[in-house]
Amino acid sequence: MSSELRREVLWMSNKWRAVKNLAFIHGPARRFKRFEASFHPETWARHDELLAWAEEQAALAGADTAVSEEPIVRQGRDLLRDLRRDFENRYGDLEQLRILIHVPPPTVSSAHSSLGTNLTQSFRFLGIAARELGWYDDTRKILQEFRPTVFLTIDHAGYLSQIDWETVRDYRRSDQLIIGLYAALQEYGNTPLSQRLDWARQHEIDFYYSHKNPRYVEERYGEILERGYSIFYLEFGANPLVYYAVPSLNRDLNYVFLGSTNPDKWSRYYAYFGQILQKYSGYIDGPWWQSISRFGDANTHRYLCARAKVALNLHIPNQIKWPSELNERTYNLAACGVPQLVDEPKLLASKFSPDCFFVAPTAEAYRENFERILNDPTEAQRRALKAQTEVLSKHTIFHGADRFLTQLIGSALFSKLGNYQSSSLGATT
Repeated sequence: MSSELRREVLWMSNKWRAVKNLAFIHGPARRFKRFEASFHPETWARHDELLAWAEEQAALAGADTAVSEEPIVRQGRDLLRDLRRDFENRYGDLEQLRILIHVPPPTVSSAHSSLGTNLTQSFRFLGIAARELGWYDDTRKILQEFRPTVFLTIDHAGYLSQIDWETVRDYRRSDQLIIGLYAALQEYGNTPLSQRLDWARQHEIDFYYSHKNPRYVEERYGEILERGYSIFYLEFGANPLVYYAVPSLNRDLNYVFLGSTNPDKWSRYYAYFGQILQKYSGYIDGPWWQSISRFGDANTHRYLCARAKVALNLHIPNQIKWPSELNERTYNLAACGVPQLVDEPKLLASKFSPDCFFVAPTAEAYRENFERILNDPTEAQRRALKAQTEVLSKHTIFHGADRFLTQLIGSALFSKLGNYQSSSLGATT
């Protein structure tokens, strides 16, 4: 290509990008700003005060372990005791596995940031050595310090570019390291899967893993399987080390919504949230809301949930259309024991009993159920108790990590790391 033609192509590319940016600023983004400004003024006015209160509670040692006879607190305490008995240090004799997990900051991906941190905590709870590789960490330094045998990251250019792959290659010359990529389709800005599979082969990727439901993966991820890769399952679940019911003096917040301003849900925000958030004050927290200067971490959420009458939850279009997954928020809110108002993702009915949540397939039903929860706190508590029982009995990060480890240990890949026998293997499959 001549230099003149190259300049012309670059000019056209920049012009097209500028047009797209202007369309976004003056189109969808402008509408979302108006939407955010329409919320009940007390929601934004009280945000920092409520966040500061929750941070104070999180800093008080033992503040949430006080004796309480609230049904949701008592039940949660008993269920967590059972979880500890069943899962704590289950794989404590497994020295071959040292798992390094690539974790972005919340401002890059609030979902993957939360997931990465929860995975690290779950593996450690089960007795596995685990550590995070932060977004700006030195790859060589972490590899040398931690000496991992398994490395998990995301099959997306933005994530893979943060890793020094030459250093990884050097490390593998002297140390055993199997690498797993989070399986991702060509959606949400990703490159064609065939190209990424070629890259994976060049970089000697060993396996893929997925947070999606196994049946969905089998139906839609055939190209990965056809290339000879295994896909291990690591489905979402509640993190009961962080999300659990705490004593509450009073449910004085109409609602909590703990989520980002995800553009994939804007149309659903307008339809489902619009009238509720204009009429009622509550607490909203997460990345990219322009009306707040900072947002809390996971340790603040349980205290805000304890004060909420309703927890709002919406899913992205893929989760509505396909039985792919429930968002992580569904599980964590249930563990906190807050009555949950949710739309109708395809997978919901196969994971939870019908009356665990207030389920709304339409925006009108969402608004009606919101009013119903406010007007019938007895029924709201009954459903919250049932959801808490089911999530802590079947759908925690410990259950998911245990299933993942069962698959990994049972695979041919594990033979690279040595032999292992355990009487607990496969306990939750």
